[in-house]
Amino acid sequence: MLSIGRTKGYELIAARELEVFKIGRSTRITVASILAFMERQIASRDV
Repeated sequence: MLSIGRTKGYELIAARELEVFKIGRSTRITVASILAFMERQIASRDV
């Protein structure tokens, strides 16, 4: 969907670009934060 690697994903999480939550030992990324991230990327290209 985003075409990013694991390292870039961790960087986006650390930069709080993506919102995460934990279920047990598993870390999940919210769909809303992925969509918001994609919209920000599209908006920055339109400038």
